[in-house]
Amino acid sequence: MQNKKIIIAIDGYSSTGKSTIAKMLAERLGYIYVDTGAMYRAISLFAKRNGWIDEDHFDKEMLIRGLENAHLDFVFNEQAGFAEMYLNGENVEKDIRTMDISNLVSRVAAVPEVRQKLVAYQKAMGRKKGLVMDGRDIGTVVFPDAELKLFLTASPEIRARRRYKEMHEKNEKTTFEEVYENVVMRDRLDTSRKDSPLVMAADAIKIDNSELKKDEQFELILDIVKKKLKEVDA
Repeated sequence: MQNKKIIIAIDGYSSTGKSTIAKMLAERLGYIYVDTGAMYRAISLFAKRNGWIDEDHFDKEMLIRGLENAHLDFVFNEQAGFAEMYLNGENVEKDIRTMDISNLVSRVAAVPEVRQKLVAYQKAMGRKKGLVMDGRDIGTVVFPDAELKLFLTASPEIRARRRYKEMHEKNEKTTFEEVYENVVMRDRLDTSRKDSPLVMAADAIKIDNSELKKDEQFELILDIVKKKLKEVDA
């Protein structure tokens, strides 16, 4: 499709389908896909397992001291068709997708030392280009010079509905009310944190997918990508 490879940064609110669209784009383009949310979830799991965080308390200092002992890796799973998250050599892909971790991750992601560690790792992964990365601050902090920046949004209720359906299909016990409260809470924490809050980059393309089906959104974004690649190759 093109000669030059670019970095595609996808930011946006929780449960807007960032990871899904990023995986689809990476597969179509032959690019590397990086799920930065999985990295923050893995650190949240690491903190939880060490007893440093739960719903009622958070010992940030202990987490900061222990960060050097948290080693993250993405290992490609041929059957699944994407790279899975490994924490200290253990596949934690399923463990990090629970509602329990969802309720902790925004607080962990707000810790500057955690962000510094993971952003450095993310920046290193983008040196060779040909990368699709999604998260909260990819276009503003990790890759401010990314050739293409997308910002996904949708109403909180629609995002909660999608997330609840996804969890229900995985037989995870929760209620719609719990999922909705989690979505609203994460929005508040993500946009109000002092270090790298969730904001749309000035040069990002905003896509409200509230009324879009997955395939419709993919075709819309793929068209945007193709136009950008033509510009880069020109």
